[in-house]
Amino acid sequence: MKRWSLLACTFLLVGLSTPAYAAPAPGTPASAAPGDTVLVGAGDIAACGSGSARTAKLLDDIPGTVFTLGDNVYPDGSARNFDRCYDPTWGRHRDRTRPTVGNHDYRTDGAAPYFAYFGERAGDPELGYYSYDLGGWHVVVVNSNCDQVDCDRQLRWLAADLTASKAECTVSMWHHPLFTSGLDHRPAKWMSPFFEVLYAHGVELNLSGHNHNYERFKPLDGSGEVDLERGVLPIVVGTGGASHYGFDRVRPHSVVRNEDTYGVLKLALRPDSYAYQFMPVTGKSFTDSGSGTCH
Repeated sequence: MKRWSLLACTFLLVGLSTPAYAAPAPGTPASAAPGDTVLVGAGDIAACGSGSARTAKLLDDIPGTVFTLGDNVYPDGSARNFDRCYDPTWGRHRDRTRPTVGNHDYRTDGAAPYFAYFGERAGDPELGYYSYDLGGWHVVVVNSNCDQVDCDRQLRWLAADLTASKAECTVSMWHHPLFTSGLDHRPAKWMSPFFEVLYAHGVELNLSGHNHNYERFKPLDGSGEVDLERGVLPIVVGTGGASHYGFDRVRPHSVVRNEDTYGVLKLALRPDSYAYQFMPVTGKSFTDSGSGTCH
């Protein structure tokens, strides 16, 4: 794995009279209101015969932009698997999808079929990271496969991109979670410098997959400590349909976990705030929702 040095970060302290993040009451709905910009998706999606057909049905009834959090298809990112497994399910939403690349996607020809399938919406095939603006928000898609790309260069790009952004609110996403209690995959410590940059620039949310479960933490600062006013809210959404993974030792500041429900996370993006809601497939009752204001 390539190594990179930790960027020096300068933190801007902002005085707030009320917390920027509101912990949800059990069962609190977070539905999108008229005028909201919707961003919806999950990671760890399509193995033929898996639950991806069920999560795709959820997308059929949710307007907006679709995101993926990597490992779009299994067991590897071959063109055949995209054609057989992803295309009949999530593929019907390809024209409105902004994807993230995962380690399984890289198992075939350096993720060439992944980049060919999604085209320019996946960013430069040599990089696999990019950003875009959506409804007044900025969205940064990071490539956490640091054995495949130069993450020194990517880290500099991320800092420059966030500095140049004029948006008040930002959501970030990548495949390997820095914060996770998952049994199958441990925390991706190499993503720590990226999370520090997110915090330094006041990013609101960080979404990831890799562990095939759902887990939400409290908003965290660059060192992983709770900061309810300016912290980045990490959510693992590896629930796209491939399979289910369990949990190991519960990590600090983990507040919600589920290991047996496929579903998607819907974000309602507003000019200075957001709401999130985990939407389960038909027949499952688990959900999670809440809201926050932009930093």
